[in-house]
Amino acid sequence: MRRLLLTSILAIIVTAIAVTTPQAAADNNADTSSARQYLVAGVAFYNLENLFDTINSNGTYDLEFSPEGARMWNSDKYWKKIGNLAKAISSFDTPETPLGPAIIGISEIENRNVIEDLVHAIDDTLAARGKQPWNLQIVHHDSPDRRGVDVGLLYNPLFFTLENVNNHRLVIPDQPDFLTRDQLVVSGKIFEAPMSFIVNHWPSRLGGQKESSPLREAAATLSKAIADSLWSVNPGQGIVIMGDLNDDPSDKSCAVALGAVREREQATHHGFYNPFWWILDNGVGTLCYKGEWNLFDQIIVSGNLIPGTSDGMQYWKATVHNFPFLRTKSGIYKNYPLRTFSRGQFLNGYSDHFPTEIFFVKEVE
Repeated sequence: MRRLLLTSILAIIVTAIAVTTPQAAADNNADTSSARQYLVAGVAFYNLENLFDTINSNGTYDLEFSPEGARMWNSDKYWKKIGNLAKAISSFDTPETPLGPAIIGISEIENRNVIEDLVHAIDDTLAARGKQPWNLQIVHHDSPDRRGVDVGLLYNPLFFTLENVNNHRLVIPDQPDFLTRDQLVVSGKIFEAPMSFIVNHWPSRLGGQKESSPLREAAATLSKAIADSLWSVNPGQGIVIMGDLNDDPSDKSCAVALGAVREREQATHHGFYNPFWWILDNGVGTLCYKGEWNLFDQIIVSGNLIPGTSDGMQYWKATVHNFPFLRTKSGIYKNYPLRTFSRGQFLNGYSDHFPTEIFFVKEVE
C-alpha cells in the first residue's frame, strides 16, 4: 500500500522542466524546444524567532517568555505565533513541489513540544486550504545554549529516508564556559541519493561583528570538519550546510573558514558553493537592520551537487521567501520581516527573518 502511495506521489512531483542540460536548469536558461522530466526536491531553512512555550523552565533566561515576564507571553500569543508560522511554512509549496519541501531546517526553538505543536498546525492549515497534510517528521536535540534555544529539522518521509542523526558541540579552547547551539547532522536519502544536512545557528554578533567573528569562524571550521568526516565514509554523498549563520556570504566565517565560493565553477568536488551570495549582491536579504539588508539564513551546497559534476541529484536554484504577508506593511520598518515583537509591543507577526529555500533536480531515466 505504501509503495503504491509513494508511486502516486512521485507521479505528482515529476515535473517537465524545459531545459537542454542540467547546467541550463541550474541557470534557469529554458529551451522550450525540448523538455526533460525531473524529480524536484526543496530544502528550506527558517529561523522561527524565539519559539518558546509559556512555561518558565530555564530560570531567569526563560522568564521573558512566560506570563509573568516582560513580554507577558501567554497561551493566546503562543498559539497566534504557532498559527502564523504554520501559515508561512505551508506557503513553501511551489508548482514543482506541491507537497512542500523535502527538508526544512529550523532554529530558535525551545524544545520538541513546540515543534510538535507547529507540525500539527501546519497540517491543520493545509487541510483548511483543501490540501494534503505533509505529515512532517521531527529531528530535535536539546542543546546547551544558555537561552535554551535549539536547532531542528523537519522532513517529509515521502521524499527523505532518515538513516542517521548526530550532534556536534562547538568547543572554544580558551573559553571553557562558552555555550551555544550544537550542530545537528541528519543523514539519509532523497530520491535514493545519499545526502547529509548540517543544521546550524552560529554564535551571535553580541559584542560587535569583528570582535565576535572568531566564534563564527570556529563554528564554520567545525561544519567543514563534519563534512570532511562524512566524506571519509562516503566520498560521493551530497552535503548541505544550512542555518542562521549570523554572517553574510562574504564574511570570513563563510567565505574563508568554510570556503563557500560565490561562483559555482570555483567549487571543488569536496568544497562548497554559496548560491545566496549573488542574491544578497542583488539587494535581497533575510533580515534588515538600520536600513541595511543582511542574508544570514543561508543554504550552502557541496561542489559534488553542482550540475556537471554528477549524474544524480543536482542543485537547481535558490530563493528567499519574502512573501508579502511576511513583510511589515508601513512605517519606518516597511518591508522588513514582520516580527513577533518590536520595542516590547506584540505585533502578532511571524519572525524577524525571512525563510530561504533551494531546489534540487534529479533527471528521470
